[in-house]
Amino acid sequence: MRVLVQRSGYSTVSVSEKIVGKIDSGLVLFVGFTDGDDIEKIKYLVKKILNLRIFSDENGVMNKSILEYGGDILSISQFTLYADTNKGNRPSYFKALKGEYSSKLYDSFNEELKKYIKVETGIFGADMNVNINNIGPTTIMLER
Repeated sequence: MRVLVQRSGYSTVSVSEKIVGKIDSGLVLFVGFTDGDDIEKIKYLVKKILNLRIFSDENGVMNKSILEYGGDILSISQFTLYADTNKGNRPSYFKALKGEYSSKLYDSFNEELKKYIKVETGIFGADMNVNINNIGPTTIMLER
């Protein structure tokens, strides 16, 4: 399981030119799954995301988590996080988990996050337009 985390201001996700998810500030998460991913990996990464200290404190030091800082999460499914270009210029996605099981894991991931914080999402499997105001810029890859 891979999650690309971006500290964000106003961000949106649209499908067919209609906004389906938006946040004013917080984190944008791109989430991908592979074989062997399960609820335990989800719980581990959710805890890691919620405790990641990448928001500034009163002294301008990145010392606050999303829970301390406030804000929401915009979660986007993205199988291309498992792109492999070792055999040429055309990416292969054979490591990305496909189908119904990936969709169920994505739903479980978002439900686990929702226990602690407000979560907006894109639409699994849709062609999405993601508009991100990346603050910092701060981008961190998490994997389990």
